[in-house]
Amino acid sequence: MINMFGNWDQLLVVLIVAAILFFGATKLPELFRSLGKSVGEFKKGKMEAEMELMQMQQAQQAQQPVDKEAELQKKIQDLQRELEELKKQKQQSGQS
Repeated sequence: MINMFGNWDQLLVVLIVAAILFFGATKLPELFRSLGKSVGEFKKGKMEAEMELMQMQQAQQAQQPVDKEAELQKKIQDLQRELEELKKQKQQSGQS
């Protein structure tokens, strides 16, 4: 259908004329006004979703060092337990 018109200017004119015939000249301003509001609401929702995603990413990035620190603390505790067990085993083998 687009190839039938040759360029977008002609297509736009045909669409505007069809809209006027279909909706009537009095309804078009109301239609475009509601369309504009809908586009505005969509953009607003998109911005809010992007902001929320950005906040979630920042919170996740802020949480990562805490998680790594806790993981390192656990590893240190595990190594300390292993060291204590090795010391006990050495003492027991030395006493035998």
